[in-house]
Order: sequence, then structure tokens, then C-alpha cells
Amino acid sequence: MSTDNLDSLFEDLQGSFDQETPNEDHKKRFMAKLNNQKKTVDVSKKHWSIWKPLVGVAASIALILVLTFGNNQDVNASGLASVSPEMAQTQDFFTSTIAIELKKLENATNPETKMLIQDALNQMKRLENEYESLITDLTESGNDQRVIYAMISNFQNRIEILQNTLQQIEIVEQLKNSKHENNNTI
Repeated sequence: MSTDNLDSLFEDLQGSFDQETPNEDHKKRFMAKLNNQKKTVDVSKKHWSIWKPLVGVAASIALILVLTFGNNQDVNASGLASVSPEMAQTQDFFTSTIAIELKKLENATNPETKMLIQDALNQMKRLENEYESLITDLTESGNDQRVIYAMISNFQNRIEILQNTLQQIEIVEQLKNSKHENNNTI
């Protein structure tokens, strides 16, 4: 409303306002009621001030839990794990086996095996990139069985590369030891 409309409204209502004066003790009663309400509000404020930090902490913890578990489910639900619980177990088996084989490969590193290991790691990187594209294919195909088999085959190929590399390293070590023994006996 514009100020002109307000002014005209008050001019129209000028004679109809209540013009009675309140009792003399009206102010005292009003102040007493106001003071009683203030005391009540103060008590509730003190009560709330004790719980306010606790409610904030509880809400923060709940939020952290929801974000943590909600994100973990999304992270864990990639690749084969997104298909079914059985495929999640299969993926866990393959990834743990690959981790064990990589650890063995890491422990077998020496100057003679450096090139073998580097070649194996390059092949592993290529297969990991293929697996990432298979994850995309899986989501686009709606869990097509062919893609699932390709993902499992990819895991098997990675394990096979690692095992073959470890066998080749054993052969290199045996040749090295046999040369060393032959040199000592001559």
C-alpha cells in the first residue's frame, strides 16, 4: 500500500477508534505478566542452552555417518560389485589376489628383474584402463552378461600376467644362482 492510501484509510477510520483509557493499575498488571513470561523464557533458554551444543554435536555425527556410509556404498558399487553381492565377493577375491601378487612382485625387484617387472606393470596398466571402459559399458548395457564375463576375464588376465612374471623372475634367479655356482666350482 502506498502512503497516500494509508493516510486516506486512517482519515476514514478517525472516529471509530477505541478511545477508552485503561485502569490505573493496568500498567502494573501488564508489567507483572511481562515479568512472569520473561522468567519463564529465561528458564527455557537456560534449559535449551544446555542441550543446544549436544543437539548440534549429535546432528554433526549423524551427518558424518550418513555421508560416510552413503558414499562408501556408491564407491563400493562400481564394477562387478554393482551387479550383485556374489559379484562383489568375486571382485573382492580378484582384487585381493592381485594385491598379493603385486606385493610378491615388489619383493622380487632387483636390477636383473627390473625390465620384466616394468613390462608386467605396463601390461597391468593397460588392463586396468580396459577395465575402466568395461565399467562404463556395464552401466550402459544394463548388466549385460558378456560385459560381466569380460570383466572377470580381465581380472584373470591381470593375475596371469603377474604369475607369469613371477615365474620368469624365478627362472632368472635360478640362472643367476647356477652361473654363480658354476663360477665357484671352476
